[in-house]
Amino acid sequence: MFTGGLPTWKKGKNVVYSSPAYITKSKKTKTPLVIVDVRSKSKAMKGHIDGAIHFTTAQLKKAKKKFPKVKSAPIIIYSDSKRQAKKAFKIVRKWGYKNATVLEGGVKGWARAGNPLKSNRLAKRIVYVPKPVKGSIPVKEFKAIANNRPHNAIILDVRDATEVAKGMIKGALNIPTQDIISQLSSIPKDKKIVIHCQTGVRASMAYETLIGKGYDAHFLNAKIKIAPDGTFKIKS
Repeated sequence: MFTGGLPTWKKGKNVVYSSPAYITKSKKTKTPLVIVDVRSKSKAMKGHIDGAIHFTTAQLKKAKKKFPKVKSAPIIIYSDSKRQAKKAFKIVRKWGYKNATVLEGGVKGWARAGNPLKSNRLAKRIVYVPKPVKGSIPVKEFKAIANNRPHNAIILDVRDATEVAKGMIKGALNIPTQDIISQLSSIPKDKKIVIHCQTGVRASMAYETLIGKGYDAHFLNAKIKIAPDGTFKIKS
């Protein structure tokens, strides 16, 4: 048994597997996936998972620009050969896709689980639109509020004092996550509250707290780096 946990396993560049049930559940919940069939074109045309795009491993090496810009996109690779699937997995992981996985059991495992195979046309291109996290605000909207400072909205910075000392968005209100409850009176309830931290983790915690208290709260689910002059860069 591997005792280091999945993050450590990934860092070790080991192959990570997804189950057929994960794909079916994602389809039911309309969670976007990138499914890649790396068998021969003739095999893929005879029967493939619905929505799959096809690349042989040779073609895959030259297809980097066709994959999503979002490196957190879940990419599931399958074949009828473990060796072939692992080879494709290593190519995609090398590109920085940390949520790339190999389908456990391959195409045969998919069929054994009672799932259908399609013989229609394969997807011509990858279309990946991330499903918004509940309460998260689009980066474009966050930037508009931070730069224009509308009267009906406020940026709430929940980072600690040491982080804020290095740079803070102009006009933002700073209350560390752990102090939200004790300083609720400082947060206007008649405005849209847009929360951010450094990575989105603490911001999501503050969001849950404020939503529970009846605020119109939203949070930035992304990494943000703020310069001493208040300008910032966001990495989704």
